[in-house]
Amino acid sequence: MPDHVHLLLEGLRDDADLRMAVHNWKLRTGFAWKQRSGRRLWQEGYFDYVLRDEDQVVDIVKYILNNPLRAKLVDDPTKYPYVGSTRYPLSELVDTVSDWEPPYKRRRSRRV
Repeated sequence: MPDHVHLLLEGLRDDADLRMAVHNWKLRTGFAWKQRSGRRLWQEGYFDYVLRDEDQVVDIVKYILNNPLRAKLVDDPTKYPYVGSTRYPLSELVDTVSDWEPPYKRRRSRRV
């Protein structure tokens, strides 16, 4: 997205620290950006959402993949140059969410 970023992070150890991870990521990417452009990249702070047991990771992945589509930046999430995963191939993510429906649609279809 031109004005924000969505990240889905997973702490793999008991001592994982979201604040430190975001701080370090913003520090490294912000430094690299400033070296190239001479401009600041990130604003102070960030909005986080911690997934709960009832949350479905596929719902979050679908939201993130579709964000550039909603913004009309691309017509296919695989064409957005800043989408990807260090854990899964993009094709696997897209295949996983291709038949996904929002939770509210799933609830309605069960009632009918």
